[in-house]
Amino acid sequence: MSARIPESSPSALKGWLGVAAITASLFVFLTTELMPVGLLTPLSESLDISVGAAGLMVTAQGVAAGLGVPFLVAWTRRVDRRALLTTLLAVLAVGNLVTALSPNYPLILGTRLCMGFASGVFWAIGVSMAMRIVPERHANRAAAVVMSGISIATVAGIPLGTVIEAQTGWRTTFGIWAGLSVLVFAAVAALVPSMPSRNAVSVREVFSLPVRNGRLRTVLFIVVFFVLGHFGAYTFVRPYLEDTADASSAFVTTVLIIFGVGGAVGNFVAGHTVGRSVRGTFVTGLAGLLAGLLLLRTVGSGEAGAVVALVLWGLSFGAVQLSQINMTLAAAPETFEAAMSLNTMAYNTCIALGALFGGLFVDHVGVTSVIWFGVVLASASLLLRLGTGRRPAPDRAPADDLAPTPG
Repeated sequence: MSARIPESSPSALKGWLGVAAITASLFVFLTTELMPVGLLTPLSESLDISVGAAGLMVTAQGVAAGLGVPFLVAWTRRVDRRALLTTLLAVLAVGNLVTALSPNYPLILGTRLCMGFASGVFWAIGVSMAMRIVPERHANRAAAVVMSGISIATVAGIPLGTVIEAQTGWRTTFGIWAGLSVLVFAAVAALVPSMPSRNAVSVREVFSLPVRNGRLRTVLFIVVFFVLGHFGAYTFVRPYLEDTADASSAFVTTVLIIFGVGGAVGNFVAGHTVGRSVRGTFVTGLAGLLAGLLLLRTVGSGEAGAVVALVLWGLSFGAVQLSQINMTLAAAPETFEAAMSLNTMAYNTCIALGALFGGLFVDHVGVTSVIWFGVVLASASLLLRLGTGRRPAPDRAPADDLAPTPG
């Protein structure tokens, strides 16, 4: 099938500069959301809270991003998308600054909730914006470029945050990200063209999509299980390595970079395989993710074993992440922005719940328990994908979730 978001053909150079600005937006949103992953130990010590409580910084932003996005996207459906994106970036910049200066933990959590609303709306509109500002034949490539911001964030952003924290402190880290958010705000204002809203629908129509579209409904359940498992484990990878492998801050930074590089490679490889089978790419990637988690639990007590496990985990995550976006696009090509708002709701809510449940396991069972939590939930996602999608139902597109390659 062909799933495109048609738009008039703008200047190629200007369009790609706009795509670069949107990719930079994804970078600052994602690194802000997941920055606490690399800073859990110093955050908990500085604020005099438990590691599990520090993980609630991820939970708070994820809850807001997930639960608020379908309403916010629908309520802003007549707002120019460039104006909306610059507003979201302004909220992010102010939120990072408040976090850096906050005198107490409750204010930090409240601020993360506000930033979460902005983050959720970005995830719903960002990819479709990029697809609209380049010539139509390059729409899928633009989507892939924007999604590469995930790999850039994990390769450079989150590890860089841990390096800055080690040298200066976590408050400086969030202060620098406030400045980066301002720079990206300026880039979007200058490089992204005015863009009237398209493809957005009312709140009632948004929530009726999975009722009417069985294929989309299945994709959303698959995303829920996968994200719960992945982020339940990944949020606590630093304390896990410190506890089981006696890892130093420098080693944690290194393996986070390795994980991110693996994600970039997995994203690149998946870009060439999703055109043949999104379902097959997702299944292969999720099986690899499970293998990485099991390796981390069995041989991750040594540094070499931890590196091997994180490489496989990162490679697989990159492939799964790109696949689930294509699965959503293939399931609802005519209402992609609305479908992505539901995807974002499921994804970010489960980031939050994964961090919450993982924190409860860490505090009450032990840090190693989060790996088994990840294994169980990722297995559920894999089994659901294996059990569905081979034969089209009456309301589904052709079988095997074929979507256009973003490469």
